[in-house]
Order: sequence, then structure tokens, then C-alpha cells
Amino acid sequence: MKLFENHNLKPYNTFGMEVYAGQFLQLEKPDEVSVAIEEYLRQQPYYILGGGSNTLFTRDFDGVIAHPVFEGIEKEEETADRIVLRVAAGEPWENLIQYCIKHELYGIENLTAIPGLVGSAPVQNIGAYGVEVKDTVLKVEGFAIASGKPFVLSNAECQFGYRNSVFKQQLKNDCIITYVWFQLSKRKQFTLSYQGLTKALQERELPLSLRNVSDCVRKIRDSKLPDPKIVGNGGSFFKNPVVPIEQYQELLVQYPDLVAYDAIDGGKKLSAGQLIEKAGWKGKRLGNAGTWKNQALVLVNYGGATPKEVLEVAKNIIQDVNKMFDITLEMEINRI
Repeated sequence: MKLFENHNLKPYNTFGMEVYAGQFLQLEKPDEVSVAIEEYLRQQPYYILGGGSNTLFTRDFDGVIAHPVFEGIEKEEETADRIVLRVAAGEPWENLIQYCIKHELYGIENLTAIPGLVGSAPVQNIGAYGVEVKDTVLKVEGFAIASGKPFVLSNAECQFGYRNSVFKQQLKNDCIITYVWFQLSKRKQFTLSYQGLTKALQERELPLSLRNVSDCVRKIRDSKLPDPKIVGNGGSFFKNPVVPIEQYQELLVQYPDLVAYDAIDGGKKLSAGQLIEKAGWKGKRLGNAGTWKNQALVLVNYGGATPKEVLEVAKNIIQDVNKMFDITLEMEINRI
């Protein structure tokens, strides 16, 4: 465990905001978590920071930032059809993707190139191209901060929803995840419901394999999303809204090219990116902040942007989309 005072958080958030934490606590081993809770987190305001890829720091943080960096991928169970992996929270998500490709484990290949750490994946219930991480999470281990006691939550107890989980609701900022257990298939199976992915595979005339699916996902993402090392961003800034069937049908009359998918609990899930683009915001900027030229859903720091500038862009987008479609976009990114 390492403690840093007045620590610059710019390297720890993909938006590249130059803000400072009063204290920055780097957790290097899982058994340091209970000590950190007792000695630091209960004494002052705190925030648990993973890879910083879905976080917008809006100001300096007057407290302690706890940042798990412990890694490890362990095989716990294996049958002829499946395997169970116990993965440390500080393991980079892309490392797990590459491990699964190498060992021919199916289930998360569509989630290739999503930045961040494994411990953050169930919090956000990360998803892309027809797959959500909830489809493979078996259980989650961690520590409750209020009590300092360890917990193990099953998939059902995680209460997964669209970009949501119990960790963003009842347990928000009240726990530190230490391990995530994944159940993956050893038998060849793919999710190809996303038309763009199927089209990319067909155009390249590639046979179905983990590597080829993963590579196509990466190419699609690279074509739409900026590299945060070059252009600061937090990925998708807004959630895709779900509207009633009746409202969707009314919108189709005026916008027949509206992209929509069936929502799990009824209604239609619309493309927030398309709505923002139709509202005239694709590639638009206000000062040093704006939306990405290839994907209106991504808000970016063009260089030297302040948190206030980013939030001003978001505010204007929400207003314009609501005025045009009578839909209120909800921010997906965590604002601290």
C-alpha cells in the first residue's frame, strides 16, 4: 500500500482532467483493503477509482482516492463445457480479453477494447455489441466500507440492469470489489446480433473465431472512438434511452431511419448517438470541449478543457435532444 499527498489525477482519468486528490491510496494487495478501510476511508471523504475511464472529475477531491492495482487470473473450476475464473479487481480488462482468446474461452470477446479494470466491469455492467458483462459474471467479492466486513454477491444479488448494478444503487461508494468470478464457455459460441459486427466479418471474409471477432470489434471501436491517450474522453457519455412502443412509433413517422432495439423489459432502446447527431451536435464544440467527429455520443476534451466546459456541452445536448424528440438523456458517466 502506497500513500501519496496532493496527488495529480490527470494520469488516472481518461478525460485528462488536471485535478488533485488530497490523498491517493494505491492498494497493491487484496489483504490491504480492510486496513485501508479502517485507517483511511472511514476518516474522511473517499472515492474508489478503477481505470478512470467512466469518470469525470469536476473539481479537486478533498479526501482520499483508493485505487486498487492488484492483479491475477486464477482458474477455479473446469468441466468439458465451461470454466470459472477468479479475476483480481486491478487486472486490466483488456488483459482478461487476451487471456480468454489465448485459452479459447467464449463469452466476453464482444467487450474487446473497453478501457478500465476488471473490478469496475460489474459496477457499470459494461456492454457492447449485444453482450453485457452480467451474462458471464458468476459472483463478486469485496469489502463493505461501513462495516469493514467481506461480502460475496451472486449474479442475482448484483441486481444487474442496463449500465446498472447494486454497486451503483444501494452499495454505491460503500464497497471495494476485490475479485470478480466469471463463468465462460469452452464451446464455440458467438453473439452476432449487432449488424455492424456481422457486416465487418462478412466484408473481411473472415471465419468465425475469437480472435477475428475481437479484432473486428476493435476496428469498429477504433473507427468511432478517439484514443484517450490522444484525445481525452470518457467513452459513451449518455445512456441509450428506452422509450415506450407508442412513442417510438410516433417518432418513426418523422424519423423513419431511427435506430432501435427491443428493450429487455419492454419498449424500444434508441441510439443516443443518433439522437445527438440529429440534434446537430456531432463534431460540434464549445470552447475546448465538444463531441467526437465520428461518434456524437462521445464527449471529448480537445485540449485544456475544464470540467465546467464538458458539463456545459452535456447540458446543451440534453436540452436540444429533449426539445427535438421529447426524450431526456441520462448521463452514463460518473461525475465526481
